[in-house]
Amino acid sequence: MTLLRTPLDSLHREFGAKMVSFAGYDMPVQYPTGIIKEHLHTREAAGLFDVSHMGQVVARGKGAATALETLVPGDIEGLGINCQLYTLMTNESGGVLDDLIVTRWGDEEFFLVLNAACKSADIEHLRTHLPDLTFSVLETQSLIALQGPAAREVMRDLYPPAADLQFLTGCRADIDGAEAYITCSGYTGEDGFEISLPGDVSESVVRRLLVMDAAQPIGLGARDSLRLEAGLCLYGHELTTDIDLVQAGLVWTVGKARRPDGKRPGGFPGAETIFAGMENKPPLARVGLRVESKRPVREGQVVLDEAGRQVGKICSAAYGASVGGPIAMAYIARELAVPGTSLAVTVRDKQIPVSVAALPFNPHRYHRG
Repeated sequence: MTLLRTPLDSLHREFGAKMVSFAGYDMPVQYPTGIIKEHLHTREAAGLFDVSHMGQVVARGKGAATALETLVPGDIEGLGINCQLYTLMTNESGGVLDDLIVTRWGDEEFFLVLNAACKSADIEHLRTHLPDLTFSVLETQSLIALQGPAAREVMRDLYPPAADLQFLTGCRADIDGAEAYITCSGYTGEDGFEISLPGDVSESVVRRLLVMDAAQPIGLGARDSLRLEAGLCLYGHELTTDIDLVQAGLVWTVGKARRPDGKRPGGFPGAETIFAGMENKPPLARVGLRVESKRPVREGQVVLDEAGRQVGKICSAAYGASVGGPIAMAYIARELAVPGTSLAVTVRDKQIPVSVAALPFNPHRYHRG
């Protein structure tokens, strides 16, 4: 199969990136400095990520907010202009089709960022269920994430007005004559920004950013370990069509107006199942796991209680460079989901000791003003 390439592909190769297949794209997993150094640089300064493989879609039409709310539990109608939220597209059983970011551009215009692996199915789902809206897919648009404590300093040099944005807000921008949209968002747990801009100018903008000492290119490997330390879900791992948002610990994504006692209760797929789960907690819960040895654990490995009984399974695992050891997220029996609980993971017929940890492993540093 021929892999797709982002507009920044030649730049990744120039910088010596190791390229891998991801969601149908040829993507940089790491650069010569390596995943651990890239991870730590993002925590200490500013990491620059190419996330142009994500789906970028503009939804327009009369009653767009009301229409979108028929597919997600988020309070879309309550969004202000240039404000955004994280939400989920659910199915009739309460499972998750995808997680996405929705930004309100206008009274009846919304900007959606979809997961790369799901974007084709998502767009078909949107068009099928919301035929009165128009969906424009920004196929030639790049998306760049600038993350870390120095991101604001770097942004001030690129486009000063955006440097004052608060978490989950955005603004239109003119960068070197190109129309862009910048949001204060990201998926590392750090303060930072995402920049949507035309693909044909993205290389020049990235080169301009990388002139600054604080900014370095970062690959998908560190992006995954950063989001895991931040306790953030990844579709296909912590989120699937068989996992509902209550089990995933994402009840907060159900807007207050959409809850049973809200102004616009339910109305999204699987609402009754999700409301029942909010009332009577599901048997499994998402937790963090600290590995009590240097030996890493892996996705899919079985979690055991002290009696050797299977009580769960790992959904994501990585070396947590900021916390100094292997970490994981898993779904385990809810009664064991208490920080400090001793468990074990089966690794090649050996039991590796782990303990339940509170999420996130590394504190979030979003700029909320």
